[in-house]
Amino acid sequence: MAAADSPSTALRRRDLCSRGVRLAGKMRLDVISLLDTYVERQGLDASVSVAAVEGVPVAAVERWDEQTGTQRLLENLEAYRAFRVLLAQMLEEQREQLGEADTALGRALAAVLLQVSAFAYHLEELLRLESRGPPSEEEAELPPPPQLSLFEQKLRGLGVLRELAQWALRSTRDLRQLTKASPGSGSVPSPPDSP
Repeated sequence: MAAADSPSTALRRRDLCSRGVRLAGKMRLDVISLLDTYVERQGLDASVSVAAVEGVPVAAVERWDEQTGTQRLLENLEAYRAFRVLLAQMLEEQREQLGEADTALGRALAAVLLQVSAFAYHLEELLRLESRGPPSEEEAELPPPPQLSLFEQKLRGLGVLRELAQWALRSTRDLRQLTKASPGSGSVPSPPDSP
């Protein structure tokens, strides 16, 4: 990565990456738990297939091992900013559909939204450390959600949560790679066999 690497900068990067790995791991567990609740409360089949959802960033990436640390951070930040908007839309739809009838699902959605926001802030901190400020927030704004039937909204929400769980896994791998990258080198080591 491009930052001037003093020992204190390298230690701070390692600390931020380690904390980020823990945050991403906790977020993934909470998203998986939320997925179970969401499927049950929305009356969906857990095995239902959901096509790619417009506006939802995809965690899979070609040539993952060729990305620089900064590219990884920027892609992660862009994704979590998008998820912040998507989850806020889901929360609003949830309130419109069920009102206060299902507070447990609403609370779980709100909790994951807070984790996504906190993780985006954490990524911004890492980018600042790399002497590269995060891109402006306007770049991550999503268009208003499409007009969907109630069932389509439910499927869209399922797709958002499934992809968010995948991003939490990818973020863990990305941050571990940043920790392994030798300070000051722009090169990134080859990916591990498992996250």
